[in-house]
Amino acid sequence: MTIQDRLDQYTEFTLDADLSKLSENQKKMIPLLIDAGKAMEEVYWMEAYGNKQQLMDKIQDPNVERFAEINYGPWDRLNGNEPFVEGVGAKPAGANFYPADMTKEEFNNWDSGAKDDLYTLVRRDDEGNLTTVPYHEAFAEQHQRAADKLREAAKLAKDESFKKYLNLRAKALMTDDYQSSDMAWMDMKNNMIEVVIGPIETYEDQLFGYKAAHETFVLIKDMEWSERLSKYTKVLPELQEGLPVPAEYKQETPGRDSDLNAYDAVYYAGDANAGSKTIAINLPNDEEVQLEKGTRRLQLKNAMRAKYDKILEPISEVLIAEDQRQYITFDAFFGNTMFHEVAHGLGIKNTINGKGTVREALKEYASALEEGKADVLGLYMVSELRKDGMVTEGSIQDNYVTFMASIFRSIRFGSSSAHGKANLIRFNYFKEMGAFTYDEQTQTYRVHFDKIAEATDSLSNKILTLQGDGDYEAVAAFVEKYGKVGDQLRHSLDRLSEQSIPVDVTFNQGAEVLGLE
Repeated sequence: MTIQDRLDQYTEFTLDADLSKLSENQKKMIPLLIDAGKAMEEVYWMEAYGNKQQLMDKIQDPNVERFAEINYGPWDRLNGNEPFVEGVGAKPAGANFYPADMTKEEFNNWDSGAKDDLYTLVRRDDEGNLTTVPYHEAFAEQHQRAADKLREAAKLAKDESFKKYLNLRAKALMTDDYQSSDMAWMDMKNNMIEVVIGPIETYEDQLFGYKAAHETFVLIKDMEWSERLSKYTKVLPELQEGLPVPAEYKQETPGRDSDLNAYDAVYYAGDANAGSKTIAINLPNDEEVQLEKGTRRLQLKNAMRAKYDKILEPISEVLIAEDQRQYITFDAFFGNTMFHEVAHGLGIKNTINGKGTVREALKEYASALEEGKADVLGLYMVSELRKDGMVTEGSIQDNYVTFMASIFRSIRFGSSSAHGKANLIRFNYFKEMGAFTYDEQTQTYRVHFDKIAEATDSLSNKILTLQGDGDYEAVAAFVEKYGKVGDQLRHSLDRLSEQSIPVDVTFNQGAEVLGLE
């Protein structure tokens, strides 16, 4: 694959938004929040690779340099982290969170209470022994810079809850104690400007799934859309009770304070901006905050629209049976994505047998399994809410066929992505259950509406049980069985590449794009 082939996997999209409803102070806040995000960008480079400048000094070709920027390192995230810079070896599973020469066995035998903390790097001391370094020390310069910008923005905030969150988040960057700011974030209800910032997701750590990577989203809330969506989170406890799984696997009660809002994204940085881009968010990840306050689901409308227009619709024209293409709609894509995020709040966060949280028990497999859970439970949710009359737009066929086309879109993110792996597992499981069939003559896929609901319930039961049991070995076997690309699927994915359908987007973004410099 040439470097141009790799670059062609992406298509550019400009992140802009209607700023007319913002006050002058709010407009002044956005560049400050973007500057804070740029500090997180620097940290993420160090976590994902190491010294960015040393890498760039090795690269002579501007196209290779551009691709390294997209991937935050010399490994192609959409192609199994394949190296694309000469002389670079395989990407360490633990990225740069751990010493490159550390083995799993050495880590497991190491007696350290902080080794699996979300906010510590693992390094070697002068004697060569493993030791931990807190993020606020390892990244002191960048954290200080971001904290200063957040405090500066807080002075401009009229909304008291937003002001409180910005100040607490700034404090958290200096202490690595994020729970108070997560609680404050959940208490915000009326702020039009939104920022998600700090070490958050653990996808980058594919060795253990312990270490959180730095990222930033700067968003503008669509108040009208958000009001329309707010009703869905109120029914989470009832949906939890109806999950297709024994009672012990749904004994936790989701918080009713959960939010569901729509936004236009104006800036992505760090983990959020690496390789395949997020179009919806469900946070915070802290299980204690989730049980007390619920979570906030953020639907990023403009980024979602970009992926639908530039990627999902073209995929359906190639791979979906012609008479079922009528069921591909943006409303269904938005709904499926939205209910995916809502479904993160369903199921179970703690194992039922004393193995700790699901995240702790399943380690590097936790993220892929959680994404798979959210996908199938999202489909379960929209089906149940249609029965109750809460969802009336379009038809369930729209949701099913759009969901099928989206599987191909997300599988293309590659096996190094939790979302890509989750969709690959679901493709193979649904195929085994007869939820769809493949027509050799037309080389297209047909959804079987009478079987996809059964397959959804079956996979939901399987994943929720694996999570509740915290059975690491069983999950490893499950991923090994279903997480493979077969010949038929490979042929289908190759056809999409031959049609020059991009895999994902890159963003033209920043204060200057918004006219706020």
